[in-house]
Amino acid sequence: MSVRPVFLPLADLLNELATRGDCRHDPDLHMGPDAFETEPAADRRARQDVAREVCESCPVWDLCLDYAMRIPPVHGVWAGLLPYELAALRREARTLPAPEMKEAA
Repeated sequence: MSVRPVFLPLADLLNELATRGDCRHDPDLHMGPDAFETEPAADRRARQDVAREVCESCPVWDLCLDYAMRIPPVHGVWAGLLPYELAALRREARTLPAPEMKEAA
């Protein structure tokens, strides 16, 4: 993809994730059981660990991270990160200094 993820509209990001993301093969691995099922903590951690491994080699990892940073998820594994890890990353990003802008000639 020649366009940087941050410049893509959310709908286009979501479309790329749905068509090219490795998670599309087993969405339950990344999202877990539905709200009406209980998942033991040990099973959840094991599932999340496997999901993180899948994310490591995903061809749209950068798009997934961009999407998750823009739309804070409340559950699931996104770009190998859990919601609380993404929240910490967003907080950290807000404290970074703005890049210097150069004057146009």
